[in-house]
Amino acid sequence: MSATLMFFGAFLAATVEMVEALTIVLAVGVTRGWRAAFIGVAAGVCALAIVVGALGPSLVTYVPLDALRVVIGTLLLIFGLQWLRKAVLRSSGLKAMHDEAAIYEREVAALRDDYIAPGFDWTGFTVSFKGVFLEGLEVAFIVLTFGTNDGRFDIPILGAVAGLVLVVATGVLVHAPLSRVPENTIKWVVGIMLSAFGTFWVGEGAGIDWALSDGMILVLAACFLVLGLLLVRSLRPRPEAVPTTAGEVTL
Repeated sequence: MSATLMFFGAFLAATVEMVEALTIVLAVGVTRGWRAAFIGVAAGVCALAIVVGALGPSLVTYVPLDALRVVIGTLLLIFGLQWLRKAVLRSSGLKAMHDEAAIYEREVAALRDDYIAPGFDWTGFTVSFKGVFLEGLEVAFIVLTFGTNDGRFDIPILGAVAGLVLVVATGVLVHAPLSRVPENTIKWVVGIMLSAFGTFWVGEGAGIDWALSDGMILVLAACFLVLGLLLVRSLRPRPEAVPTTAGEVTL
């Protein structure tokens, strides 16, 4: 059960972040040329590989497991609650829904306004590199925390790679931002899953013997879901009451 949840957690997180990265790369390629965009993507992927390769083994080798569970569980809980907070605010109407098409148009407009100097386009390279590296860093963090706690990296890496392949293949086919991806729904799922895993691992690191073992993750996820729905209901703006005069009845 834990392995399945880790796979889908990494898969969904990678899907959301790679959609955002793809939007940036497409905007760079369309407006400033594909050479700088592709080189920026390659450099971002290499930088991510170096970070993951450096941090993964060192965490497993030098940090005690219980202390590691508390630390990464706390970080994962914070990370998950941030995703859940955005999903709650968007569902309640207090924050605009994430629109990849609108973001794409803004990126295109901004990049077209910049002067393209002769030679290599460092602006296009930098924008593309930052998009891939920063969005990918969030996925790498999730993969590292899942893999370090469980002692195996193959399952979260497989989930992240599956999400990456899905987004890239879809992007190549449609050659447009993936504006139809239900990102807020995915943020709900990932935020709940990360928060549940984080709480579970903090408890394990602190010495709590969970009654249902890995099954407690599902119970914690259900608790975060209920909490999120209650917050949506309490934050959603209420319709203003229509004033009535004396003797007037409203239906």
